[in-house]
Amino acid sequence: MANGLLAGRAALVTGASRGIGAAVAERFAREGAHVVLAARTVGGLEEADDAVRAAGGSATLVPVDLRDFIKIDELAARILDRWGRLDILVGNAAEFGVFSPLGHIDPATWSEIMDLNLTANWRLIRAMDPLLRAAPAGRAIFVTAGVTRGVHPYWGPYAVSKAGLEMLVKIYAGEISKTRVRVNLLDPGIVRSKLRAAAFAIAHAPSNASWLYIEGFAGIDVDTGATSSTRY
Repeated sequence: MANGLLAGRAALVTGASRGIGAAVAERFAREGAHVVLAARTVGGLEEADDAVRAAGGSATLVPVDLRDFIKIDELAARILDRWGRLDILVGNAAEFGVFSPLGHIDPATWSEIMDLNLTANWRLIRAMDPLLRAAPAGRAIFVTAGVTRGVHPYWGPYAVSKAGLEMLVKIYAGEISKTRVRVNLLDPGIVRSKLRAAAFAIAHAPSNASWLYIEGFAGIDVDTGATSSTRY
């Protein structure tokens, strides 16, 4: 949409092949952004691309495992070459891992979850920060979860990684406070997704996350019950 809220903007969305990421990408496209869709699943990316095109938008598909960290740096270089900036970063990709006592978790599983849910987001900040600073009003949004509030036995690597992500984003926010870049943490609440299904069997959970991301980017207060958006 040429005159949409995000017209002319370039947005990178991770975990964009399904669920929240795909919904956000489609909504951004409806508002005029060109969306860079990053995910591991080629088939899922193609389906997300179909939805973006059906919404009248355009997309660049990036099949990538964010745990291959050098690929994040390469993606930043490609974005720099094409646009010279990045207007919006949505750090959405995550995995649940296992529901288990801490002492029973396989070290390889722990590392895989930390690498994707926490370290990959640090690598995204490291690689994309110069591009966000180059934009007129760079915005970064990272997806967190309610499990960071309170103590939740057996949620192990997922809870720890999301708690670490929140502190990471808060520190980043403090470091960019005197720039034009702004960063948000967003808890979309209960959303019907593959990750959620890994922990719970959900009969029905409305997915309204895509509009919340638009509101967060536009600077509109979000007040939707279980959903929370924290701005820094």
